[in-house]
Amino acid sequence: MRRPRSSGVPNGVVELLRLFVVVFAATLGSVIGASFGDQNLLGPFNGAWVGVIIGSGLGYALGGVLGRTTVSMVNSTERSLRSVSAEEIVGGVFGAVVGGLLGAALAWPMFFIGSPMLSIPLFGFVMVTLGLLGYRVGARKRESMLTMFGVHAGMAPPVVTASSLPKLVDSSAAIDGRVLDIVRAGFLHGQFFVATPVINELQGLADAGDSTRRLKGRRGLEVLEALKREPGIEVTVLDDEVPAVPEVDAKLVRLCIDRNAALLTLDTNLAKAAAVAGVRVLNLHALTLAMRPPVTAGDDTDVLLMKTGKEPGQAIGYLDDGTMVVVEHARDSIGHSVSVTVTSVVTTANGRLVFGRITGAGDEHAPAAAVRPRGNRRGPVREPSPRVDPAVVATPGATFDT
Repeated sequence: MRRPRSSGVPNGVVELLRLFVVVFAATLGSVIGASFGDQNLLGPFNGAWVGVIIGSGLGYALGGVLGRTTVSMVNSTERSLRSVSAEEIVGGVFGAVVGGLLGAALAWPMFFIGSPMLSIPLFGFVMVTLGLLGYRVGARKRESMLTMFGVHAGMAPPVVTASSLPKLVDSSAAIDGRVLDIVRAGFLHGQFFVATPVINELQGLADAGDSTRRLKGRRGLEVLEALKREPGIEVTVLDDEVPAVPEVDAKLVRLCIDRNAALLTLDTNLAKAAAVAGVRVLNLHALTLAMRPPVTAGDDTDVLLMKTGKEPGQAIGYLDDGTMVVVEHARDSIGHSVSVTVTSVVTTANGRLVFGRITGAGDEHAPAAAVRPRGNRRGPVREPSPRVDPAVVATPGATFDT
């Protein structure tokens, strides 16, 4: 037998509402019955007592209906407000109050029309219309309306991340040049700061006598120039605001603290020093390590060979992150887990593709001892990389030309 679905409100609430209705109806009946005087209308009961009895009965009957209806309306309102934020409700109520006051100020001359039957409906129409309009505008513009009571009045504190702050570009990040590719990929945006000490350092490298240093300086200046032309990027040049600090790295840390900016760098030592000073750091070197392939050429890893490859003798397996592994001269080992030495890693449009051969085998087929049945592995096993790049995982089942 299916149980009735709970409304989420205790039954005592309905009975409490019924009690209030009974008291109200009994009191109303007593007032009406008292108008008949003290004569007995029903045996020993006078008009007041008859009104109490009748009002109590009607109140008990109507109280149950009104109580259940009220609870149902509360439940419906609660369900409709689940997807509405508290800020939107507060902003909407504030807008409705403002709209109602504005409507009252505009509609009060209607009472001079003369007939209340004409003025009261028009006044109510204007009040409801402007109140509804005020609620809609207040809910939509809740942030602007709530800031009237303070900068963050009623609003949840914003989550500040390094990527959301202005970025102060270090000379190492400018020379490397990959920051431009990251910006074009959409991972960095907003405001970028370039300090004049960094520009002077790059200019000094560009004018150096050594060709290698000269190329680094020119590349850094070209990257900064290209960064200014990127859409959605605002590059601001900062003057040397801390001339008392002689070292460029210390100047950058001081500027990040004063400007509440994140340091964009490739210098690991500078990144550690800035982090100790309380500066948020965007270390491109750490990003490179996070995006590194799970295996590189020369690594040994265990792979379960699952099917044949496109070329003769090839077998296909997959790493734990779904990267396809093509093993040469391993078709006889399909269905077994083998130790594979990675020979090359190729990045394709569909992800990474790893080529390898059975460990200990040259151009010939691997000896039978190299094949390890699944579930009976021996020797050291390479742990999978804890950082996986899901955007570049090769699609299982795809075929590639070797």
